[in-house]
Amino acid sequence: MPMRRRAALVTLISTVLALGIPGAVSSAQPATSDLYVSPSGNDHANGTARHPVRTLERARDLVRERVTGMKGDLTVHLASGTYRRTAPLTLDARDSGTGGHQVIWQGTGNTVVSGGRQVQGWRPVTGSPGLWSAPAPQGLTDTRQLYVDGVRAQRARGAVPVTLTQTATGYTASSDTLAHWKHPSDAEFVYTSGESLWNVERNGLGQWTEPRCRVAAAEGTTITMVQPCWDNSNKRVEFPDIPGRTVSMVGPGHLTNGGRATYIENAYELLDQPGEWYLDRTAHRVYYLPRKGENLARADVEAAQAEKLIDGRGTAAAPVHDLAFRGLQFSYATWLTPSGPEGFSEIQAGYTITGEKGWATQGLCQYVEGGTCPFASWTKMPGNVSFAHGQRIAFGDDVFAHLGASGLDLGIGSKDSTVSGSVFTDISGNGLEIGGVDGQTPASGVQVTDNHLYGLPREFHGGVAILNGWTQSTTIAHNQIDHVGYSAVSLGWGGWPDKIGDPATPNPSHDNTVRDNLIFDYMQMLDDGGGIYTQGLTGTSLADGEKVTGNVIHDQWGLGKNVYTDNGCTYETVEGNVLYNASYANVASRHTDYRDTLGNNDPTLVKDNWWEEGTADGDNKGLVTTGNKIMTAPSDVPSQIIGNAGLEPAHRGLLNRRVGAVSTPEAPSRVGTSTAGADALYVTFNPSFVDGGSPVTGYTARAYDASGRQMGEQAVGAAEFKRTAVVRIGGLPASAGPLTVTVTASNAHGTSAPSLASLPLTPTTVTALPGAPTGPKLRTASTAATVAWTPPTATGDARVVGYRVTVSDGRAPIDVTGRDVLVGQPSAKGMFRVIGGLNPATSYTVTIATVTAAGTGPAATVTATTKA
Repeated sequence: MPMRRRAALVTLISTVLALGIPGAVSSAQPATSDLYVSPSGNDHANGTARHPVRTLERARDLVRERVTGMKGDLTVHLASGTYRRTAPLTLDARDSGTGGHQVIWQGTGNTVVSGGRQVQGWRPVTGSPGLWSAPAPQGLTDTRQLYVDGVRAQRARGAVPVTLTQTATGYTASSDTLAHWKHPSDAEFVYTSGESLWNVERNGLGQWTEPRCRVAAAEGTTITMVQPCWDNSNKRVEFPDIPGRTVSMVGPGHLTNGGRATYIENAYELLDQPGEWYLDRTAHRVYYLPRKGENLARADVEAAQAEKLIDGRGTAAAPVHDLAFRGLQFSYATWLTPSGPEGFSEIQAGYTITGEKGWATQGLCQYVEGGTCPFASWTKMPGNVSFAHGQRIAFGDDVFAHLGASGLDLGIGSKDSTVSGSVFTDISGNGLEIGGVDGQTPASGVQVTDNHLYGLPREFHGGVAILNGWTQSTTIAHNQIDHVGYSAVSLGWGGWPDKIGDPATPNPSHDNTVRDNLIFDYMQMLDDGGGIYTQGLTGTSLADGEKVTGNVIHDQWGLGKNVYTDNGCTYETVEGNVLYNASYANVASRHTDYRDTLGNNDPTLVKDNWWEEGTADGDNKGLVTTGNKIMTAPSDVPSQIIGNAGLEPAHRGLLNRRVGAVSTPEAPSRVGTSTAGADALYVTFNPSFVDGGSPVTGYTARAYDASGRQMGEQAVGAAEFKRTAVVRIGGLPASAGPLTVTVTASNAHGTSAPSLASLPLTPTTVTALPGAPTGPKLRTASTAATVAWTPPTATGDARVVGYRVTVSDGRAPIDVTGRDVLVGQPSAKGMFRVIGGLNPATSYTVTIATVTAAGTGPAATVTATTKA
């Protein structure tokens, strides 16, 4: 080739590369130069700042060409905008940093990795006032989530319209109503659990669960449920010689209360409240009832389509490593398994039983023939962003929101990875998952620090904010976790065999630490959990066992404890925490250690905490309690202890970070009623833990007769309801008959949709007083004392709504109210309150009397002397 032609060709190639013309060869860029990506880029470009590529896959492929021989970190700059996914960005060992350097996927703070599809073309539905519809986006065959301007919509739901009698394959209905629905096989039955409180049913598989199963067919009055969800929820194997005890030792063997569903979700016929939606998969149309102020002509309506956004697929032999993700928002991913045959047959914390005969073998190990090992290795909820065998993976300054499974899963083999300065909210299930419980390579060295997790789980309410399986040297520190439906932090697994006198499942956990976190307003929907919940072996000694230190945990709603050491929890140290406003214990800690026959308790150290429980120092067969201090209020605690918990100063701006538009609150749940006299009802409910970005200011309860006429209402401020946990609707007509009650929540933006209605109840006259509390105790310090008692066995004509405590020094009586009063009675859980302002070395007599709508009953009395 003549020299002039060769020179011209070189010039042409250089020009093509510089301009990013399609077909340009990208590898001409230096091996360690940064890459640039933009939603308006071109995948034929060379990835420079002037000529960015468009897709994450193209950027990944360019990274693979440049990681060999890295001389410094390689940053993939993601411009502001939305990067839409129909499948995950898959990463493996080829995508890793080398030479001690990282590949950094860097966003701008307004960079969204989205699994959503925009729904457009909205039109009013003729003959259905207020209802709008739009064609489903191309390729969207199913979804469980819809969002309007970043606000999650509620799948259409409502009460079960027929009476159901459970059968081996589903139900016999009292009428053929469901058979006449447009698509009865879309409908999903939801079984809400929780404490059996007042006029509220417990319908699930344990107070900590909320299972779901879809209808397979409705023909006449025969309703057939999908398999294997139905069998996995109703045929769990029980020990033949221990009636009612499943071999899983976790919850009942079948749906309780005759299999009664609490409500139905996902049916066109249930579209009756603003904010509800339904996808007609046959007609390929989306239906939505807008909330007040929403304009579908300009709203960004997103249907979640992709089930994963990033999938890090390392292996033990070839881990994916040295990656960082900064300034990114991960949103609009779904999870479709619960909509299919598997359903959501929950065990605990989002783990489910799956497989055709999962009920017979899954995770049952030595307890049934053919059982899978290790014991309790059920199926974990997936993460919409997930890594397995990832080493030195870092997430920082990210947002995990509007997601349909768990937010982030750092699964088996995760090592030396970090999650910091990030927000987790509006997630259907668990917020963050670490490790696994299936006996494979444990996670180790994971650091979770300075994150804000709140307003979750939104759909699978038995999920937790942070789920930690069998891990080593994990640190969960300086996070703020608030307004969550169940437990805030859950660690460990496999301790349940102590229920039958067997030792906990062996596991590799050790040296895990949960310290300096701020946790409040938790367990706002389900029961039997804690602020920090631990179960199973945590190490081999107190030296390498789990450390729970420096946390401030308060204001629990459901039945449970601030720090809950559950079955088989061994070698845990609970030290230097501030614990108050729990249901019936600040720390639950006594379990028999069945690793030998000595009859000792699981070794546990409860030391130097500030608490209300007031338990005396002692060594109860290995359970050591020492140096704990009774607190009357947070002001008793040194300010540096309170101030050190939660987000560190550099990260406190996360608390002001808004995710999604401001909206009305989520509706309250689990409304229960009790008679308050011939013309009144007491009402309780689970408060709204999703406030719509503006604090809940109050609630309004409304009573209706059988024809739907409103018979009465009563408003209450949010702070007052938090104090009392009850609302009294008075002035009801004596002839009204059975009444149902719904509750709405309000904030500065407006009022929620009404809750699902309570079960019907007729107000009745109450005259019989309750009995006296039992077992009163006075646990004293020098200037304060904890008075403890057990609820009375007889409550007279009405439910317990409070207690009256009097002290012999002449002060005004102390009225004890709150949610613990309500949940403590049916379960006979202990109550306690702190009395301050006492004199040292002084004898005091305290009486405790029960209060119901009938009045104040007889008192129990206790006398003790304060410490000198």
